[in-house]
Amino acid sequence: MKALMIGNAALARGLYESGCSVISSYPGTPSTEITEEFAKFNDTYCEWAPNEKVAMETAFGASLRGKRSACCMKHVGLNVAADPLFTMSYTGVNAGMVICVADDPGMHSSQNEQDSRHYAIAAKVPMLEPSDSQEALDFAKIAYEISETFDTPVFIKMCTRVAHSQSITETGERVEITKEYVKNPQKYIMAPANAIKRHPFVEERTAKLTEYAETSPLNRIEEGNGENDFGIITSSTSYQYVKEVFGDTVSVLKLGMVNPLPVKMIKDFAEKVGKVYVIEELDPIIETHCKNIGVEVVGKEKFSIMGEFSQKTIAKAFGLADKENVCLDTAVPVRPPMMCSGCPHRGIYYVLAKNKITVLGDIGCYTLGSMPPLNALDMTLCMGASVSGLHGYNKAGGQETENKTVCVIGDSTFMHSGVTGLINIAYNQSNSTVIILDNSITGMTGHQQNPTTGYNIKGDPAGKVNLESLCHSVGINSVRVVDPYNLEECERVVKEELAKNEPSVIISRRPCVLLKYVKPKKPLYINPDKCRGCKRCMKFGCPSISFRDKHAVIDNTLCIGCGVCASLCPFDAFESEGE
Repeated sequence: MKALMIGNAALARGLYESGCSVISSYPGTPSTEITEEFAKFNDTYCEWAPNEKVAMETAFGASLRGKRSACCMKHVGLNVAADPLFTMSYTGVNAGMVICVADDPGMHSSQNEQDSRHYAIAAKVPMLEPSDSQEALDFAKIAYEISETFDTPVFIKMCTRVAHSQSITETGERVEITKEYVKNPQKYIMAPANAIKRHPFVEERTAKLTEYAETSPLNRIEEGNGENDFGIITSSTSYQYVKEVFGDTVSVLKLGMVNPLPVKMIKDFAEKVGKVYVIEELDPIIETHCKNIGVEVVGKEKFSIMGEFSQKTIAKAFGLADKENVCLDTAVPVRPPMMCSGCPHRGIYYVLAKNKITVLGDIGCYTLGSMPPLNALDMTLCMGASVSGLHGYNKAGGQETENKTVCVIGDSTFMHSGVTGLINIAYNQSNSTVIILDNSITGMTGHQQNPTTGYNIKGDPAGKVNLESLCHSVGINSVRVVDPYNLEECERVVKEELAKNEPSVIISRRPCVLLKYVKPKKPLYINPDKCRGCKRCMKFGCPSISFRDKHAVIDNTLCIGCGVCASLCPFDAFESEGE
């Protein structure tokens, strides 16, 4: 059956058709939909894990037991999962195991632009890279074959454009695969004596995989019609851009297996086409490989090492910018990022900014607190770093910083990697105040459940972590809960906790306004006869409020009637509909 599918949905379908029985993941754009789509298959097991390391270890456990498995994450999530990854390369697998990782060139929703191919090379694990939805489905099946044939976990690397673009995909039927579990301490217990013996296996496997890459259907040569006297080596979404710009006029070596890379195939291609260009997003992985095997290529001196490519990028690089129908040059209006109207995080940020408190931030939609007019954040590094960073900041600053510095972290991020930082604060006793922004969901990646919500990936009741009890249990005596819509309460509690000479936690609790069960109230409006144009409400940063003709006005298509802005107005100009 044929269907129009985004790459992530097609990959999920490929995993399912391949007989994958267990998927464990942590949501992260642009990888999230793989797991969400797989969860729709009711004859499999699927879950959100607290973090990517746990997810990868869960998938490994399922593989060990004899069921094909997978874990999914974005590129920075692979950093978290790197610990089990490198040792899994030594142990190998029982049933096939696939690691889906999605890179984000252009940093549409990420804090860096790292290239996951480095992990495949460093861990000596094969990596496949589809360029459209059909390949995403097909490559999943091939990945499991490679995994079980060569005794290795296998990467499937997506990127934002392949993950979220749609193309026609032909689906098939599911196969059921179960492997027998046989106890094998020498293979699976990676004590030094056993690990030493497994390293030669990894090197032999890499040699066999390199040989496989020479003839694998994953890599193919597409002969051009001779209009151009050069050839192009490319992969992933860059292949699509090349084809859209050049059509069949240029010979292309399309690489679907990007680790290990073939040697003879590349040399033979280069001999046939003469001059060779390598077009790949981010780091020069293919380019460096070509030069190492003695093939001269043109790469990053012509194509940027930063950001996304496009049809326009490729066309310009070859002097084809004016070629008809090659690229569009339409200006797209910029939409500045901002927290939603009624966002519960805005109230606590307003209080922190008003009191000129230093705020170490974390990863999530609340990172938008760094934007004007609040400008509330001083640092954002990676998941959980706000809590650990606060501890270090205060240990270095002492009394100079302790009573005027906090960190903020979301409930899902706290469960991901913030709780260990809080344990460090409690254990090593820094006078630090941690603010957990509990909006009852994983917000930035599209409202996924997490261990604090009480529901699993399918929306069924699940184990629920009580944040107050958890904070008390790790050694924090002072734990307070505030409503971020109550600015007076928030300001009072923040000042009280900062004044204490002990570690403390403030939980700012109110659900995300975009959750289906959160019903908006009637929008407010501003009485122009009462508004004095003081612009105090504009400092709150709500997108529903703007300033025109010397008065503040409310866009009633955005306002959800939270009423927080009304508490800021000294002239009672904010009124409810009907007053």
